Amino acid sequence: MRPHRLIAALLVVPLLCAALAGCGAIESVVDGVRQSTTSGHDGPRTEDDDDWGAVEIYDVEADGTLDPAPTGLTADVWQTFERVVTPEFATDTFSEFRVGDSADSDTLAYAYQDDDPERWVLAANLATSGDEGDLVATLVHEYAHVLTLSTDETEPVDGDCPTVETSEGCAHDDATLWAFQQRFWSEYPDAPASDNEDAAVAEEFYEAHEADFVSDYAATNVVEDLAETFMTYVLEDEPDGDSTLARKLRFVGDRPGFADIRDRIRAEFPELGLS
Repeated sequence: MRPHRLIAALLVVPLLCAALAGCGAIESVVDGVRQSTTSGHDGPRTEDDDDWGAVEIYDVEADGTLDPAPTGLTADVWQTFERVVTPEFATDTFSEFRVGDSADSDTLAYAYQDDDPERWVLAANLATSGDEGDLVATLVHEYAHVLTLSTDETEPVDGDCPTVETSEGCAHDDATLWAFQQRFWSEYPDAPASDNEDAAVAEEFYEAHEADFVSDYAATNVVEDLAETFMTYVLEDEPDGDSTLARKLRFVGDRPGFADIRDRIRAEFPELGLS
């Protein structure tokens, strides 16, 4: 399953981030199979990551705790994630929390389905997690992927996919992603494919339709556009007007449950001035 990586370097959000400087998201494939090792009797096991180097792995237990118990910034990031998605959602949906610490990497975080597609893995780069506003934006973006690519929204591909095919599967005909694709991406004759990860392709498409997107990375593919639009809907004021961008943001708000999620997250982080 291809991880959804969040990369800071390409972040551009032209009409956002008054309260959250630098909120945005970009992802790419994680290459290779990693070898697991154990860092100590009571410490987390580790794996070698091509981007971050050593990654610590914490298991999400049935009672919502992490095993082993994290400390310092690792604990702070997980607690912030629980505030974003709720502790119940984190416990019910996630199997692992992975932590890297690479100042040389542009990757902020990534998420992907575990071997059991009902469960997900979250990974965060501690080197880019120190600013709470940026961290919340990062985690909201990853939350959007889980909400819109879960098994409630997609199913394994069996032959041709009549809707939108992603690495998680084929979108159901009533899925948010498919509705978003039909409403906003079907009108572009030059739209990148749903599995595009080529930054040059995204840049060319973005330059041709800049006013339609909340960030340059949103133009990478429809999956990233939806996640970036969700993040913007949650963290920014609701839009006026009838531009494509305003209609995208209102589309997200009209999907069942998303307005409640927005209200809850904004109330959860009063220190960021969202409510």
